[in-house]
Amino acid sequence: MSIRWDRLFADLEGQLEAAERADLAAEVAERTRYEVAQTVLLDRLRASLGADVDLTVAGAGGVAGTLTRVGADFLVVDAGGSLALIRAAAVLTVRNLGAASQPAADAVAARISVGLVARELARDRSPVTVWLQDGTTLAGTIDRVGADYVDLAEHSLDQPRRSAVVNGIRTVAVAALAMVRAG
Repeated sequence: MSIRWDRLFADLEGQLEAAERADLAAEVAERTRYEVAQTVLLDRLRASLGADVDLTVAGAGGVAGTLTRVGADFLVVDAGGSLALIRAAAVLTVRNLGAASQPAADAVAARISVGLVARELARDRSPVTVWLQDGTTLAGTIDRVGADYVDLAEHSLDQPRRSAVVNGIRTVAVAALAMVRAG
């Protein structure tokens, strides 16, 4: 008789252990899905800093190169020595992006935005090429940067910004920007 009881208890213990393993596996799967759902594209790009990326950018098409920086709302790609500042909102696809993610390292880095970088370009007075999300391309020098716009003095890139060569000042909504390349 005791053998039957031993088997019964062994069977019950096995069932409980199997149920506990199944519950744990389900909980791990649910937590994994939750964590993935909280991940944003910039965090995945941040984990790929220094790697080669192949992007499709609204209005600019394909951009390939080394990912050198990820900010609050932008990324920078070194495409053969030419740096491309790309608004994150304009990124349509990234080919072969790893699954790892990395949040912003600190609060200061997380606050560096397209507007802040555009202000530096305005201070530098470097000529830029600007791609809008609709495919329009503009060339000139950034004169001013507001909260949600950029004033671009339009002129040929081979000319320094002088009143005589400026064709006009175009105000561009930051939301319309896709990519900016200096030089």
